[in-house]
Amino acid sequence: MLSSAAWATSSTVSKAAWRRTFTSARTLLAPTIAIRRETKHRWERRAPLLPTHVSKLKAQGIDVLVQPSTIRVVGDDAYVRAGATVTDDLSAADVVLGIKEVEPHNLVANKTYVYFSHTHKGQAYNMGMLRDVLDKKVRLLDYELITDDKGKRTVMFGTFAGYAGMVDGLHSLGLRMLGMGYGSPFLNVGMAHSYPTLDHAKRTLRDIGEVISRDGLARAFGPLVVTFTGTGNVSGGARDVFECLPHEYVKPSDLPALMKSWDPRKVYGVVVDVQDHVVRTDGGQFAFDHYVKHPEVYKSEFATKIAPYTTMLVTGHYWDTQYPRLITKEQAKEHWHDWEKAKRMVTIADISCDIGGAIEFMSHAAKIDDPWFIYDPVSGKEHKDITGRGTQIMSVDILPAELPLESSQYFGDKLLPILADLAHGKTDKAVLQRATIAADGKLLPRHAWLEPKLPAPGSVASSAPTAALPRKRIVVLGSGFVAGPLVEYLLRRDEFDVTIASNNLAEAEALASATRSPSRVTVTSASVHPSHVPADLAAVLDTADVVVSLVPAALHLPVAEACIAKGTPMVTASYISDGMRALDKAARDAGVVIMNEVGLDPGIDHLTAKQFVDDVRANGGQVEGFTSWCGGLPAPEDSGNALGYKFSWSPRGVLLAAMNSAVYMKDGQKVHIPSEKLLTSALNVDLYKGYALEGIANRDSLAYIDQYELDRAHLKTMFRGTLRYKGYARLVHNLRLLGMLGTSAVAGVESTSAVTDTMTWAQWMQRLLGSNSDSPAALASAAAAALKTVGVPAAEIDETVAALTEFDMLSSTRPAFPAGSVAAAAPHPVALDATCARLQQALVYTEGERDMVAMHHEFDIRTRGGKRERHTATLVTYGAPIGTPGGATAMATTVGLPAAIATEMVLDGKIKDAGVLAPMKRDVYEPMLGVLTREGITFVERSRAI
Repeated sequence: MLSSAAWATSSTVSKAAWRRTFTSARTLLAPTIAIRRETKHRWERRAPLLPTHVSKLKAQGIDVLVQPSTIRVVGDDAYVRAGATVTDDLSAADVVLGIKEVEPHNLVANKTYVYFSHTHKGQAYNMGMLRDVLDKKVRLLDYELITDDKGKRTVMFGTFAGYAGMVDGLHSLGLRMLGMGYGSPFLNVGMAHSYPTLDHAKRTLRDIGEVISRDGLARAFGPLVVTFTGTGNVSGGARDVFECLPHEYVKPSDLPALMKSWDPRKVYGVVVDVQDHVVRTDGGQFAFDHYVKHPEVYKSEFATKIAPYTTMLVTGHYWDTQYPRLITKEQAKEHWHDWEKAKRMVTIADISCDIGGAIEFMSHAAKIDDPWFIYDPVSGKEHKDITGRGTQIMSVDILPAELPLESSQYFGDKLLPILADLAHGKTDKAVLQRATIAADGKLLPRHAWLEPKLPAPGSVASSAPTAALPRKRIVVLGSGFVAGPLVEYLLRRDEFDVTIASNNLAEAEALASATRSPSRVTVTSASVHPSHVPADLAAVLDTADVVVSLVPAALHLPVAEACIAKGTPMVTASYISDGMRALDKAARDAGVVIMNEVGLDPGIDHLTAKQFVDDVRANGGQVEGFTSWCGGLPAPEDSGNALGYKFSWSPRGVLLAAMNSAVYMKDGQKVHIPSEKLLTSALNVDLYKGYALEGIANRDSLAYIDQYELDRAHLKTMFRGTLRYKGYARLVHNLRLLGMLGTSAVAGVESTSAVTDTMTWAQWMQRLLGSNSDSPAALASAAAAALKTVGVPAAEIDETVAALTEFDMLSSTRPAFPAGSVAAAAPHPVALDATCARLQQALVYTEGERDMVAMHHEFDIRTRGGKRERHTATLVTYGAPIGTPGGATAMATTVGLPAAIATEMVLDGKIKDAGVLAPMKRDVYEPMLGVLTREGITFVERSRAI
């Protein structure tokens, strides 16, 4: 006989086995579908199924669970009456249905989920969620991929997006017209969600239409033309609403004639398809089939063919990355003044809501309660001033949620027919296979190209967020111009505190007081030394959860050593030096992240280049050539000096960089340029026709072949260079020939302290040139003679002497080593320091001037099919004019923001590797690029066959 304990154990096992058997039998007899509670947007009131659909599933023997919701368009009780069970626990479900993306901590492992995942195009912002789907072995189906055998989508909200988008667009247009000084009947159009039903909204529009028919619209806006892109469900829904107004449709070809004769008592509509604005770049005839197969040989002329006649643009077409954009930032900037004068492109209702897509400057999805923003094509900035310059963009991404009842009914009707097979696990059905992105921890073969875009396995935090986050302290070393954007970004996180450690307390205190939250910023005095960590700095480092070093690169090493010893991560924007690289093993052994090269160059150049290289490889192609240019410059209108350059900080690093040697690869040949010939090797750079640019090679380009994981067997060109305005290299070279960039002691001038504020530039140049006199005329003649002796052409000699005069470098009164300057701080006076001090005084940005950053990549690739293509990516961004409250230079922003984003990722535990790192891995560069895009730092991309 069994003892009572043994019986209890046996009984427990038997009961557990019975429960498993019962559950299995129940699954076979009554498969279960769950409807999850939407958690992404508070405005998301739609449901994939309504109670009427639940009743039909119950009739088919399918159980339904519904998570309770207080915002869903239909209450919980209605689902209960239809036979559903309302419960928070969805563990018994075989299939979970939702609308929007599911946060990682809400995904239940080993379930089948169906929702709009926004992953199948490789959308960077959802790759973390897709990784969690794989880690949890979730079977993921996407509504966008549910199609018939001919590839046509069958389950969608598209028509309702069109309905709501048109209503919201007219509402926005009325506000924008008022901001431009004109009233209109559109001021009486509410947002779509303010109407109980679509029919109510249409009745309002018909009433407004009667006012238009009677009183007309402002002639200053006439003819009021609404342009619809696409001919599908979205465009159809928008046009259905538009037709409630007195209207007339015209053909795209009739638009020029319409501008000459129109009726203000109606609105005009034009439906634009791809053939109306896309042309071949090689002059060939447009053919749709050819366009689909070879989009790289086409470009859009929408900006010149359609936009000059459009009052309101309504986007309803499909767009993907291989196709030309409808309007680029560059085109908008080029044509804006004409559009503004004619009151065209007043409003864009971007129903498609492709961020950075067909409308390149559409940067983010707006909220229903804040549905629009204004993009200024001239400055490239966004704002919310309804009276200000620019194009208004309505970009709500959950438009059908404004008509939740009708859209849910329509959607559920379309979804219902496939749910029985899905609930019974018949996932081999063709329609379900087509809709599946991932299953059993793997991407399906047709989606395998997404794998390189995913974070590392296990890297996505899937636990529920805690109510209170622990405070983190960021110690920032340095208070220069880059620190401002970095600190401002980090203070957006309420749990982050910042300590600014600087040897310039006044500068640091000014920076702290200008931030969004001065109470969370501590300022302290600390000094940084190239060989050790002073006691005051050591005390500050003890308080850090992460250290951001913005001091000169030569000072990073002892800070990094201290961080490794303390177990504290560190971030810099500087190149990895040999000394820093030697710390890699120690950092890895200590488990410490030392992240470098997260500024502009290096930084943003790595992020964009590595992403492109990895994407080409993931699609079976090869990179055969890579050329990259980058430069920080004055804006063209502020470049009017002999050097075409201005300095935001000490010129020493800039001038020393111009004296480096360089090595690169061109057409399969290694090219070495010795330092003395670098400035004479400048190349013309045709970035844009409006810029007169040249460039010089930047250090060792070949070092990046392995860092970018390029295949040496296929690579023919590898070049990285620095951009300047034309004439820069020639002038700097001539200054070097005159000895003005020398770093050796000058005879007769042994002590800086002895000459500070006493030796004039004329006296200093007399010693450099060996002149018999220190008069400006004699010095000019001596300089000209010295240059002539080494073969400098006469025209260049004249330019150089003129520059010396312009910069007051022949002055008999101006000190060569002024007190407080970098020249006076040096222990031994050398020519380079004097030149730097003078240029820093002469070429400083003044009130109202602004800087510019330009970066340009060229990739020559061979596709998997053997075609050769050239792809370019170009960034041009301008800083705020000097003196603008809260404004930052372009250089400060493009260096400070990437460093801040990397710092945030370190604190959030998103950088998994330890060691001395650069941002070369996808799980680092892709999230960083996603944030930079949201911050407005974006590239213009083009491609063509070669």
